[in-house]
Amino acid sequence: MHLLLIEDDLELGRALQAALKLEGFSCEWRRRVVDAPAVVDHQWVDCVLLDLGLPDGDGLDLLRQWRSRASAVPVIVITARSGLQERLEGLDSGADDFLVKPFAPAELVSRVRAVLRRYAKQSSEVWSIGGLDIEPRAHQVRLQGQVLDLSPREFQLLLELAREPGAVVPKGLLAQRLEPLGEAIEFSALEVHVSNLRRKIGPERIHTVRGVGYLLKD
Repeated sequence: MHLLLIEDDLELGRALQAALKLEGFSCEWRRRVVDAPAVVDHQWVDCVLLDLGLPDGDGLDLLRQWRSRASAVPVIVITARSGLQERLEGLDSGADDFLVKPFAPAELVSRVRAVLRRYAKQSSEVWSIGGLDIEPRAHQVRLQGQVLDLSPREFQLLLELAREPGAVVPKGLLAQRLEPLGEAIEFSALEVHVSNLRRKIGPERIHTVRGVGYLLKD
């Protein structure tokens, strides 16, 4: 899954990127408000980690801007502001969680996983969808209790489809999300990965919407 980190502290930014990479997340890092996107959406990012005290503005203004433009991407505020009023203001402005510095990277990773579970409407670390049990943290999938041998790309593809079971995910979006920090993979390669995944989890579980994309049946 792909994260956006907006943090001006060089040491902290590097440490967080390294910690997130170890946990299997890809992460883009921006250091100023002016470098942040005007709007964030689920087409390219799963969660935003937002510092408030940025050198050219306040992260809360950026958060309010995103929410005013109907962005529903989870946002976790990471800040040195520890007062109750600051926490309330952050949550009331649309933050999904609020983490006060200093904090352990492991705690941040845990909170990221928690907000992503809520977005996927899953109550635990195991996502249960139509006989499949998916464990994002362990990179493991079971079908009727049997562990499946999925390649990293197949697992990533299944996870993207499982974020919204029953919803069509466009091919172009899948192709980009399988390579979030580079060029989107070719459609021909995507189709091969879908075919291989179907063979392992059952062809009836992934439905093709011709000319649009794919959906995972719940």
